[in-house]
Amino acid sequence: MSAQPSPQFVNRLISENSPYLLQHAHNPVDWYPWGAEALARAKAEDKPILLSVGYSACHWCHVMERECFENPEIAALMNELFVNVKVDREERPDLDTIYMNAVQLMTGRGGWPLTMFLTPDGEPFYGGTYFPPEDRGRMPGFPRILRSVADAYRQRRAELQQGIAEITAELRRLEKPPGGADELSARILDDAYRRLSTRFDHVHGGFGGAPKFPNSMALSFLLRYWRATGELHALEMAELSLDKMASGGMYDHLGGGFHRYSTDDHWLVPHFEKMLYDNALLARVYLEAWQATGKPRYRQVVEETLDYVIREMTAPDGGFYATQDADSEGEEGKFFVWTPAEIHALLDEPLGRAEAEMVCRYFDVTDEGNFEDTGKSVLSAPLPAETIARLKDVAPERFEEILARAKRLLFEARERRVKPGRDDKRLAAWNGLMLYAFARAAAVLGRDDYRAVAERNADFVLGAMRRDGILYRSRKDGQNKFPGYQEDYACYAEGLLALYEATGHIPHFIAARELTDAMLAQFDDPQGGAFFFTGDRHERLITRVKEVFDNATPSGNSVAVDTLLRLALLTGESRYRARAESILQSLAGALAKMPSGFGQLLCALDFYLANVKEVVIVGPPAAPETQALRRVVEETFRPHRVVALVDPSDANRAREVALAAGRGMLDGKPVAYVCQSFACQAPATSPDALRAQLA
Repeated sequence: MSAQPSPQFVNRLISENSPYLLQHAHNPVDWYPWGAEALARAKAEDKPILLSVGYSACHWCHVMERECFENPEIAALMNELFVNVKVDREERPDLDTIYMNAVQLMTGRGGWPLTMFLTPDGEPFYGGTYFPPEDRGRMPGFPRILRSVADAYRQRRAELQQGIAEITAELRRLEKPPGGADELSARILDDAYRRLSTRFDHVHGGFGGAPKFPNSMALSFLLRYWRATGELHALEMAELSLDKMASGGMYDHLGGGFHRYSTDDHWLVPHFEKMLYDNALLARVYLEAWQATGKPRYRQVVEETLDYVIREMTAPDGGFYATQDADSEGEEGKFFVWTPAEIHALLDEPLGRAEAEMVCRYFDVTDEGNFEDTGKSVLSAPLPAETIARLKDVAPERFEEILARAKRLLFEARERRVKPGRDDKRLAAWNGLMLYAFARAAAVLGRDDYRAVAERNADFVLGAMRRDGILYRSRKDGQNKFPGYQEDYACYAEGLLALYEATGHIPHFIAARELTDAMLAQFDDPQGGAFFFTGDRHERLITRVKEVFDNATPSGNSVAVDTLLRLALLTGESRYRARAESILQSLAGALAKMPSGFGQLLCALDFYLANVKEVVIVGPPAAPETQALRRVVEETFRPHRVVALVDPSDANRAREVALAAGRGMLDGKPVAYVCQSFACQAPATSPDALRAQLA
């Protein structure tokens, strides 16, 4: 095997451990990571900063790197005119939030790669996203942008300062979330539901047009709205969206899991990156839909998605990796697309040519293809299997057998292709979201293997990513980087509470409470309202943001509200509920008007307004009678409850959970206690009695 040639260029990013930054370590650009060295040089030389923000799975980030950052002439221009700083948005969401807000204020749109020009003090004065290497129609090339921005910085400083002042003032205005309302009532939920209905795509599901994102948090709200009101249309909207996403090309029909979003309005052709958080949130809502409807397809999607995460996105230490790339061998989607000839070559001999043709028909793989102009197809399932069976005149059971074997053979063949790259850092917030998904699936589906995955993740994060009471944002190659942000504390505490409800393991409850108390100490605003995104230990930037809107991930404030409300019920401490209520109050005015930006908070408000059932189950965890009572709680969609599990052999530690304190078995039998609105029902020792109390 021949030796690999030495890279021609090496820059400062070679000392970083972010996979995204390391991807740029051999660019001819004199990149700096964000930090004191870069800022000091910009001030000393009075040069503007060129800030480039992206992430490792971002397709257009790779394109701009190939076209611009690997171009020696463009790199020389960047090095001459700017101090160049590269940031991984997943490691530094604080920087990304500030400067993404700035570019949206400047241009009306945003996205990645984010290209922002700053003063040496970090003030933004010009920005955009992707720029091509030369002029393309009305889009100026990157060299033209570089020269124009540098000239403006040198020659029109006073004019720029006026614009900087306006942008900075707007950024600081964004620190103050939308105003509150007088009353937290079900009217807010009603108004939000009506507004979501007006944006709903009644043909393809989802909201709005292309590109179409899954918006799983809004779908979770629709399920809760249906459960609270009986409004069938809310359930129908959720089901249509979930059905269409699971049958489209955004879902990986061979390997499980979802791609980031659909480039069209009918979920067919995705951007192919797979993000940990998308799969966590979608597994959550499909699990809720399975509880609500009993549709086997929803359970199948949950299990295939979580099995994908175990196979592809779980480290040996139990942490969950961040992302998988869109590209392989330099081409977007190459790993995932197929031609009829490829399928026939694999399936004709073991299954038969007619059977292979059925598989092509089911996955809509045609000679024309559906992926750009490549003649290749993204696998989708526009027609149900029973319809294909009827069209091909075979028994449905026979076609299901053919399809199952074909999927296995195609998957095994795909595994021999060059796989997309993987960003193997572990992010606390995203691990918390996936921990929640595994913990809930373990409880709802009775999957001990999922419980084990969740417990190993908790052991890893609490053991490796928490040091001296500090939860860290990112871990890679044995190193923790950056104190955690508010969303890290909120999301991981939420995941730990779900794990406690699934297992009754008291240390997980204690850790959830410790993280929540640390969040209250580090991120609170003395003036009230929402939490700050950055804490007392973070670098001071040009503004201190409060992240209140859901984006690709739920707002840390929304997750915090739900966690605080649940802790209040489990601990009996009113301070948790009061803090949650103050956040809800501060954002109530925006909830109904902008529901697509507050799906997670609408779910939390639904919980806040509900008469929550407090369930305590006491009994040996492995006893069949205990497990039967636990199954009753999860047998249908019950979002308005909290659960405390008590192992009689661990009764002393159970006192940590005030709701469970003093509860014991009845006549030596496992028992469930159900309380609601400060009143408790008679202890239930049979599943039927518990079912009646939860009805």
